[in-house]
Amino acid sequence: MREGRKKRQPTTTFPVCTCLLASSSPSTCPRRHAGSIAVSWEDWWTYDGISGPAFWGLINPDWALCSKGHRQSPVDLQPKELLFDPNLRTIHIDKERVNGFMTNTAHSVIFYTGPYYDEGSEPDGGGSRGEDAFMSANMGGAGSQSNSSPRVLVNITGGPLSYRYQFHEIHIHYGMRDEIGSEHTIQGYSFPAELQMYGFNAQLYSNFSEAVSRSQGIVAISVLLQLGDLSNPELRILTDQLNNIKYNGQSASVQRLSLQALLPNTDHYMTYEGSTTMPACQETVTWVVMNKPIYITKQQLHALRKLMQGDEEYQKAPLGSNFRPPQSLHNRVVRTNIDFATNADCRASMRKEMHYKGDIQFPLQTIGRTSNEQSTRRASDYLAIRFPAVCM
Repeated sequence: MREGRKKRQPTTTFPVCTCLLASSSPSTCPRRHAGSIAVSWEDWWTYDGISGPAFWGLINPDWALCSKGHRQSPVDLQPKELLFDPNLRTIHIDKERVNGFMTNTAHSVIFYTGPYYDEGSEPDGGGSRGEDAFMSANMGGAGSQSNSSPRVLVNITGGPLSYRYQFHEIHIHYGMRDEIGSEHTIQGYSFPAELQMYGFNAQLYSNFSEAVSRSQGIVAISVLLQLGDLSNPELRILTDQLNNIKYNGQSASVQRLSLQALLPNTDHYMTYEGSTTMPACQETVTWVVMNKPIYITKQQLHALRKLMQGDEEYQKAPLGSNFRPPQSLHNRVVRTNIDFATNADCRASMRKEMHYKGDIQFPLQTIGRTSNEQSTRRASDYLAIRFPAVCM
């Protein structure tokens, strides 16, 4: 856990032969030290092969939830299983613009709002910083650009949340092909990319590292990214820096980003209790999956797909396809503020380019309604999870 200055992950010594078994490339093996190697646990997980998602829970005993947990994320969202909850409120993010950094962590592309002033630490100013439960990498040479001004704190409130959460960082997951990339899926359909906005419970906990292992500690807002001709303007602010972070550990400054404007133009969402989508898979996350996508262009996706996991000397594999497959719901309830009964004008198209199959008969489930008020409706009539159709 991080208290005060950010600390590196504890290191563990392994025999050299272990590295050879776990690595497909000699460049991924850390330096030898008299017949053994010292590594950070963060070096030992990836998104494919024998260090991929299916094996995370076996690599480190502290990551056992990745294999054995019953509230894991992401999940496949099935429209017919959504439970309407009239008590869900609109999700709210402060409108202040923030400065921060885009970083290639070798696992993901991350945006965070500069030095952790709220945690009493400052950037190291070079090299790479140890990654905690999530990977907030160091600023590299760009770190000094925001040291002169305090960090702007952005609050996340409303929705299914009972507390005030403070924005922490953004992760971007994407595929090397347009047909895959998002972590959450809709009725089995994957999007090319997914943007995840994380915050920690600022009323109960002092920082993200403390909150990530505690009850009601984290909120994650998922925004699915659909291919389009025009990009979301705030997303473009982020992707404009991708050429500067091609290799692991590289960072680039980002100025005046509106987190609020990264959300799609809708108040509708789905929510469930889940986990972080990378080790240690802590089951402390309230997920909010927005009901509409924002748009990303082919050029932006191409720039993402040029990012590499390694450094300039040992580039390793491309960073893309950094997504965890959907996990079992294990009887969890996925709630929504979409009242299908009052949104009869919200219709999902059957056209192929909409990527959705309709005409599915399913019972509309609600909270606080009697059985005779429930009805059977066509998903093609009332499915509010539509892309790119708009319903006000």
